[in-house]
Parts: sequence; structure tokens; C-alpha cells
Amino acid sequence: MNRQLTASDLTTAASPMGTTAGYMPGFGNDFETEALPGALPQGMNSPQKCNYGLYGEQLSGTAFTAPSHQNERTWCYRIRPSVKHSNRYAKIDLPYWKSAPHIPADVTSLGQYRWDPVPHSSEKLTWLTGMRTMTTAGDVNTQVGMASHIYLVTDSMVDAYFYSADSEMLIVPQEGRLRFCTELGVIDLAPKEIAIIPRGLVYRVEVLEGPARGFVCENYGQKFELPGRGPIGANCMANRRDFKTPVAAFEDRDVPSTVTIKWCGQFHETKIGHSPLDVVAWHGNYAPVKYDLTTYCPVGAVLFDHPDPSIFTVLTAPSGVEGTANIDFVLFRERWMVAEDTFRPPWYHKNVMSELMGNIYGQYDAKPKGFIPGGMSLHNMMLPHGPDKNAFEGASNADLEARKLDNTMSFMFETRFPQHLTEFAAKEAPLQDDYIDCWQSLEKKFDGTPGKK
Repeated sequence: MNRQLTASDLTTAASPMGTTAGYMPGFGNDFETEALPGALPQGMNSPQKCNYGLYGEQLSGTAFTAPSHQNERTWCYRIRPSVKHSNRYAKIDLPYWKSAPHIPADVTSLGQYRWDPVPHSSEKLTWLTGMRTMTTAGDVNTQVGMASHIYLVTDSMVDAYFYSADSEMLIVPQEGRLRFCTELGVIDLAPKEIAIIPRGLVYRVEVLEGPARGFVCENYGQKFELPGRGPIGANCMANRRDFKTPVAAFEDRDVPSTVTIKWCGQFHETKIGHSPLDVVAWHGNYAPVKYDLTTYCPVGAVLFDHPDPSIFTVLTAPSGVEGTANIDFVLFRERWMVAEDTFRPPWYHKNVMSELMGNIYGQYDAKPKGFIPGGMSLHNMMLPHGPDKNAFEGASNADLEARKLDNTMSFMFETRFPQHLTEFAAKEAPLQDDYIDCWQSLEKKFDGTPGKK
């Protein structure tokens, strides 16, 4: 048959006991799942003959010799080995999807920038053609740094598949609902959720409710992991049990298909005669995952002062410099403000990290106006930023009773590398030319009188 299959057509594993239907709980767990009984070998990885005539194949997300606590790999038992999903490649162009290093000569990245939401158009766009790169950082060839994107998706990928050899993809929906049909199972994704698609994993993106718009952090470096909690201890922030990995699902379809690969910043496609989503069973710890952002448990000051925003880190991708992230994914969600004699919004600062923010919904406390849902801002390394005048005056003179900061969810892609604007970000995206002016009305308040506040 020659039709696009949805998740209801996929052959899937039964829902494991005690889990959300179709998902298994845990971050970094070693999972095992099968869509047909007995498809998963027991006690060994590579039997002489696999059940159902399947092929055993390992997908390695780290070097074989990586330390055991960092080693990630998954054994797949599939209808065809992956070499059958690969043919001769032809280079193609996706002109709006850029990779680092990408430093346009006529674009200035030094500055404080903010954008309105990138609008939808009448153009039909898939996950590949609807990707719009905003910034790049580092170098995709040496596998350090990142890129940030906006996606605009109206149409499902039909008999078309994709994987990135360059990066893992952190996906943050802002509107609409998408389905990621991957080699290892199906993830449905909506606003207030995120998903991580590992490097090298083949998938197809379908529109469940559109048009869809959201943000993507393309991580060239080490994989995302949960941050160390230090003296916070074993609980709060993002808890492992709230991450969900899909159960096994497969397609057995003989239909002309296209597989697009991103490799060293270039795009190539190959033609095959079947669906590559043919993993019937798998076990391992290298797999896609989703997370409900409303389960993030923030911690903060309960007496005075304002902790560093790193206290809100959901995921971190480490760099070679201890304590300095290749990428931090930071979440600013609803929370109580209780600190006494304290300026409660984020304070004025500049630092070595480059901060790209996105608004999922609501109002951000440091920028009451102008930073709207679907919008983005960029404060590059060692450039000062902080509250505008209205936020400063309001926080400086507010009655400091306990107050719920409600109806708000923004995030930050923060990296140790400078983020360079693309031509699209500088010339086509709806840049707020007057953003820098939001600080112009800040007044000199200095009074040298002793004891004066």
C-alpha cells in the first residue's frame, strides 16, 4: 500500500506496567522494549540468528571506550540493516538552515537583539523546509557549539525521513502539535513539552495540529544531561522519572522513500524503496525522550537575594572546561517570589555566556512589554543587559509580600560561545529595531548623601 501511516498504523509494544501509555519513564535509563513477543534476544546482544528474521545492529552515541557512566548505545533488531536505508547521495540545498561557523560579512552580531514571533505564511512547509536558523556558535566540524532555529511547519513529511549526523536536537514547541515517528518509537509533542532527538536517529515529523511553530537548539557537542544538584541534593529541578522514552514501534512498508542527512553542515538525500523505521525491538540507553516542562520543580531564595539563573537549569551539555557549558537549557516558569528587601527580577549583568531567550507563553518579569510569546532575544557574551525601566521601577518600589509569578514560561539557550546572527535573523525575521532603546529611559539616581537610598 502506498499511503502515509500514522501512529495508529505502527506496530507498537504494549504499554509497560505503571507507565504512561506508549512511554517508559526515566532519563538515561537502560530500557528494553519489543513490538512483537520474543523479538528481543535475552542474555546476549548478537545471536547467530535473530527471531523473526531480524538483523541485530548497534547504534552508538559515544565512543566504544567512553567511561561507563557516559557510554551510550542501543542494540536494534530490525527488518533491514541500516546499510539498506542508504544509497548514493546527492547534495541538496536547504537555504534557511545554517551551521557554524557561519559569520555573514554584512551582519553585525555585536548588540542586544529582540524579535517578534516569526510569522506563518501561506507557503507549505515541512520540518526540513520550515527550519529557520537564527544564530550559530562554535564549529560543527569540530563538534563544539550549537545553532538556534525557529521552525514553521504546516505539512507532514510524506515518505520522507531525516537524521542529523551533526547534532542532537532539543525541540521546544510554542504552538501546534507534532508527532516524531522515530526508529525507536513515537513521540507526540505539544507546547509546555520538550523533546530530544539523538544524533544519528532517523525520524519523520507529522503535523497533528497546525500550523506549528517552535524553537530548536541544535547541539553539536557533548550530549545533554541533567545538571549536578550539588547541595540541593537528590530532589527538585528536573527529576529523572518525569522524562519519557517511547516504546518500540515499527513500519514494514515497501514504498519509494527519501532519506535526508545533515552531515558537516551540508544536506544530502538518498532514495530507497521502503520505510527505514523498521526497528521491531531494542534495548539500551541511547534513545529519544520527551519531558513535560510543567513538572520542573524550581528552587530559589526563601529569605533574601537573588540566586544566579543557573539555578533554573533543566539540561546541560558540558564543554571541555569544567563548570562552563557548551549549552545550558534554562527554564523560567511559574514560581513564588518571597525574598525580603530584595530586587526580585533578574539583576543587571554581563557575563562570559551568550544568552538566547524564547517566550513560550505569558509575560517575562524582567521585560513586561515587547517580549511576547513566540518571540526571541539575544544578549551576546560580555554585553550588558537586564530589566527595562518599568521592570526596575516596579520591582524597586513593590510591596514585598509573597507573590506568585504566574502565567509565564520562557527559556534560555545559553552557550560559552558567541552566537552569530544569520542573514535571516538580521534581515528577514521581525527584528525589533527599537529594542536597545528600552534602557534609554533609565535615570541617574545617584545621591551622595550618607544613608540615602
